[in-house]
Amino acid sequence: MYLSKVFAPRLREVPQDADTISGQLMLRAGLLRKSASGIYTYLNLGLRVKQRIETIVREEMDSHGAQEILMPLLMPAEPWQATGRWDLYGDEMFKLTDRKGRPFCLGPTHEEMVTSVVGAERHSYKELPFNLYHITNKYRDEIRPRYGLIRSREFVMMDAYSFDRDEGAVETSYALMVEAYNNIFHRVGLTFRPIQADSGAIGGSSSHEFTVLAENGECTYAACDACGYAANLEIAKAQPSGARPSVPDTVPAMELVATPGVHSIQEVTEFFNARPGTTLKSILYIVDDKPVLAVVSGDDDVNETKLLKVVHGREDRLATDEELMTTLGVHAGSVGPADVRVPVVVDESVQQEAAYIAGAGRDGFHVRSLVPARDLKAALVADIRTVRAGDCCPVCGKPLHTATGIEVGHTFKLGTKYSVPLHANFVDEDGSEKPYVMGCYGIGIGRTMAAVIEQHHDEKGIIWPVAVAPYEVIVIPLNKGDDAVWHAALDLHDALEKAGVSTVIDDREESAGVKFNDADLLGFPIQVVVGNSFLKTGNFEVTLRSRKADKNSVPASQAPAFIEELVRTSA
Repeated sequence: MYLSKVFAPRLREVPQDADTISGQLMLRAGLLRKSASGIYTYLNLGLRVKQRIETIVREEMDSHGAQEILMPLLMPAEPWQATGRWDLYGDEMFKLTDRKGRPFCLGPTHEEMVTSVVGAERHSYKELPFNLYHITNKYRDEIRPRYGLIRSREFVMMDAYSFDRDEGAVETSYALMVEAYNNIFHRVGLTFRPIQADSGAIGGSSSHEFTVLAENGECTYAACDACGYAANLEIAKAQPSGARPSVPDTVPAMELVATPGVHSIQEVTEFFNARPGTTLKSILYIVDDKPVLAVVSGDDDVNETKLLKVVHGREDRLATDEELMTTLGVHAGSVGPADVRVPVVVDESVQQEAAYIAGAGRDGFHVRSLVPARDLKAALVADIRTVRAGDCCPVCGKPLHTATGIEVGHTFKLGTKYSVPLHANFVDEDGSEKPYVMGCYGIGIGRTMAAVIEQHHDEKGIIWPVAVAPYEVIVIPLNKGDDAVWHAALDLHDALEKAGVSTVIDDREESAGVKFNDADLLGFPIQVVVGNSFLKTGNFEVTLRSRKADKNSVPASQAPAFIEELVRTSA
């Protein structure tokens, strides 16, 4: 391929609204162009990378027993209504009606559709297990799309669905998919970590995220290097590292203290000369239009995902000042957990028999010697705190650290969440009908592409791993006007293409500097320079993009075989 013919318009300047490294580089290198917020056109080079990732995904899914199908993007509302997710998905779902007024949606995911397809057939237990997957576009009206492919409103995803006889069998299917995912992400060149995760709107008993370590990542997780425990902060557990109050021999009565102008935890600790861990933080949430008071230690934060699970809610938000006054008769900073007429949830790390400082539920006042076991008898005790770096691992007790990453894959154990409401049953050995036990597995193709760039780049541009590069080799003749240089470069290009090595030749009338800069920006893994050195020695200069300092001087006659081997060993 001639570089002059590649439709990849490049930008020299970083777009002002590009908020990720991958987004910046995909635009600068001409891989993508923005059509609207969260919606992109893949140009030629970007499409080639996407297709190579999809090929790897297909190879691993096929080799692990999954079968490819293709489901529609436009789906009727009825299956979604049957599972309750038509309303649960909320404003993220693109909804529309046909000319007859029948409701449809653009698929944000395909659990309902695949379950309906399978449920319409009558399968025997003898046909189980089976696993169906497809690669297609998804649509979610994200509130805050991020520039590039990390979070967009239209995106490409592989999702797979396993159908099993019972919980024991689904464990085998799940393990196969985890193995396939590990293979996929290793092959595309990512450093990643499977972590325990929240199942979210998909649901199910448990799930794992495959998370790529990246500064621009959207998810934060806690991990233990000693035992390998890792979990998204949405569900991570730990013992807090901060000091907590000791349990006194005698418990004094709760004491009301005037605290004019004292509102924040810092102000409270300074006023009482206390540590944050000896105070309580009370925060009023509105969960599904009903108030819930969450109580954590003063040095902790409420984990809203955990809180929703505890109270079986769908959506939550902080109460407004007006709602605080209407519900509790108090302004922020003086909210207290005692004697309130709303449900109270206290974090389990709060010592029930210890004495704390807390808001009094009265403006300008706090209380001390609040003992949860005595003064908050009606409260529900549960894990609702967000884990912090330095907390103790729940498995081995060693310190946890936190890191950010990009979620590129997600696996779920769904159980019968979808098969029961959609009446998707198989005929068991005794002739009875039983619901399928399902698993669900997703990989973001565009996210994987973005994650590769986040991990493989430098100040000059992208550094593609060979396995996903749009072209594996770029041949750079430095003096196209010299017939010997041009024909040698062209012969090498043709020989590599004939050998199955995807190669582009920079045939442009540009300076050496422009050619080198573009080659680095575009990130082709292997660069071959044909210039003055060739004219003097008959050798080509072969360089790996990832190791620019290491230059190989290779005789022209040996170059095709040398480069073929380099491609093979670098993949």
